Amino acid sequence: MRTRLLLSTLIVALVMAITPRAEAARGDGSPTDANISFTGRWDTSVSTAYVPFWAGTYLTTGFTGRTVKLSQRNTIDLYYSIDGGAWVYIQNVRGTVNLTPTPLATGNHTLRVSYRVVAGSYHGDAVFQGLVLDPGATTYATAAPPKLIEFVGDSITVGTTTSKNALTAYGWLIGERLGVRHTQIAQGGACLVATADGCVGLEASFPKLNPNAGTPNWDFSRYQANAVVINLGTNDVGHGVSTTTFQASYTHLLQEVRAAYPAAVIFALETFTRRYAAQTRTAVTARNSAGDANVYYVPTEGWLTSANMSDNVHPNDSGHTVIADRLAPIITARLST
Repeated sequence: MRTRLLLSTLIVALVMAITPRAEAARGDGSPTDANISFTGRWDTSVSTAYVPFWAGTYLTTGFTGRTVKLSQRNTIDLYYSIDGGAWVYIQNVRGTVNLTPTPLATGNHTLRVSYRVVAGSYHGDAVFQGLVLDPGATTYATAAPPKLIEFVGDSITVGTTTSKNALTAYGWLIGERLGVRHTQIAQGGACLVATADGCVGLEASFPKLNPNAGTPNWDFSRYQANAVVINLGTNDVGHGVSTTTFQASYTHLLQEVRAAYPAAVIFALETFTRRYAAQTRTAVTARNSAGDANVYYVPTEGWLTSANMSDNVHPNDSGHTVIADRLAPIITARLST
């Protein structure tokens, strides 16, 4: 018996010695590649084609080799950054898009891609069909920041009239500054309240994957926001929304956000035009009185001057930087408690 046991032990040891250890799965760059991180609301129902919705979505991955190409279905405008470098903007590209016309040095590299948005709608066919890598090259996972901030709003939150749209909007700037993941659940021209004359209402659309489709709902289990910043009310006046309706709808939106993200800090911004400011503050007070102490009203009066505006509504690049300078410390203080 002892001899058999010793023989079995020797056989097991010999097999372990000559059998290669299983390696971690190597990434092939396909949409289902686990090494590619998709931030924001992406439709992943078709395994060969992932589609982003809302503004400020992006993908991140590491890759080896000297070149990387993007596989796109139809014409699209997009931004990309390699190894943390400046964002490169390319327009009207389709098919296999070479992101490294000058090959890189051999080694490990990182990639971020964000499709361009115009007034909240993607400019072109924002359909990610994968990466094309060098022969023998692979993707690898990069470290993802543990926290995420979601910015909910209209064209101001989209970054309309700024130099790089979503990438130069205050939400993106704050996310990058604080070293967190971030996304902008925003659409140009959006209201808080859906109106008969066609204004997209964030109260109704916030739970959706696609702001312009009634179904499906977004699966909030795919990520949990640590903070949510809401900036709504600028457009409702022009669509005849009463102050009474606005206040009730804002209170309900705060309830929706809380149901989606039970532990998130929620910030309700006074609109920069001060429209519905009293109703926004009262909605926050109502939620505080109902027992939700993690909702805060943020006054913004005096933040922006005419020099910070592209027109009478939209901040320019400097305006979004000013907003980020003011708002980032407020968010940081609450996230750290």
